[in-house]
Amino acid sequence: MRVLMIGAGGVGDAAARTAVERDYFERWVVADYDLGRAEATVAAASARRPGETRFVAAQVDASSADAVSALAREHGATHVFNAVDPRFVMPIFEGALAAGADYLDMAMSLSQRHPERPHELTGVKLGDEQFAAASQWESAGRLALVGIGVEPGLSDVFARYASDHLFSEIDELGTRDGANLTVHDEHGNEIFAPGFSIWTVIEECLNPPVVWEKGRGWYTTPPFSEGEIFDFPEGIGPVECVNVEHEEVLLMPRFLDAKKVTFKYGLGEQMIGILRALHELGLDSTQPVDVKGVSVSPRDVVAACLPDPATIGPQMTGKTCAGLWVTGTGKDGQPRATYLYHVVDNEVSMREYGAQCVVWQTAINPVVALELLAKGTWRASGVLGPEAFDAKPFLDLLAAPKPEGYGSAWGLEDREPMREPIATAQRPETD
Repeated sequence: MRVLMIGAGGVGDAAARTAVERDYFERWVVADYDLGRAEATVAAASARRPGETRFVAAQVDASSADAVSALAREHGATHVFNAVDPRFVMPIFEGALAAGADYLDMAMSLSQRHPERPHELTGVKLGDEQFAAASQWESAGRLALVGIGVEPGLSDVFARYASDHLFSEIDELGTRDGANLTVHDEHGNEIFAPGFSIWTVIEECLNPPVVWEKGRGWYTTPPFSEGEIFDFPEGIGPVECVNVEHEEVLLMPRFLDAKKVTFKYGLGEQMIGILRALHELGLDSTQPVDVKGVSVSPRDVVAACLPDPATIGPQMTGKTCAGLWVTGTGKDGQPRATYLYHVVDNEVSMREYGAQCVVWQTAINPVVALELLAKGTWRASGVLGPEAFDAKPFLDLLAAPKPEGYGSAWGLEDREPMREPIATAQRPETD
């Protein structure tokens, strides 16, 4: 296996630091628009293993399918791993196919809201552009494994595991994400510093959330709707979670049988307030505006003004939890409610990988998936989500102690069914 990873930001850097411990690939090319950043990732990853020579750096324009294809051919890449913002999904996706390589990403092609009824009806959904090309990938005998980060990704693996091993009938597949992370400045004051790309956070949280129900299909709600208190494990505790647009809702119904699919994110009052303010000021827009003769995207300015998520690990404390809340009927015919989850402590990820927990938790999953593909444990062609593959080998490899596995345990809790969601009508809707 020869991997071309595009993106040396927080997630790409963490993926390289994790992959260097494994032996399943012969070359790992780290490509970024900023060659210096790619070189820094190669140096950091290689330093973790004496004598390491498989990592090389390259420069690439991720907005150009031709550039991606040319670089993949130059290095004989068998797999193109997309580790950049979702706005670059389609050129990288198309460039990989043109080069005859398989493809993996952690976020799918972008959505476009319904022009007249955005909080009721879907427009162009996440991943629609990629699934429209499924026949081309199938004809070429190539695989595009989409949404294989943590959410989407590990949450979708959990869904397949629950469907195969825990439930005979599923009422709801509900991704629930929460954390108790804080970031402090050099004086010990808590500061606002998202653990993930603010560009992506804005895209996810201000777009109309999507819900799927059997018999109704996909529909949308207002941002931050249908709040509920969810109790996260391992000391994180109760967090209010709200509807957010996310790929799981677009992936799971394509491959699994459930009555309802949702995604709710524990944003917190501060994040919700900031996102609302950005929207009201127009700073969430990606359309360039003229500033004293310079054309700039407001959202890019916001991202540039905040700390790089890749750099805040030493200032961060706490844990992050990604998981799936499943309700329905168990294999024994009795009602069942189960939370499958993965918790990462920032102190541990920083100590072991030099990566803050949010980006590392995202990065480990495509690295695991690539190993399963390299070994032939997972194999297919077309455009597929993680639900299309047997979940047990993935979860076994993720949790198995090193060096056989990745030494990152996941958990399962059976609980009582949740109470009704709390009301959030006191919050004004976002257009």
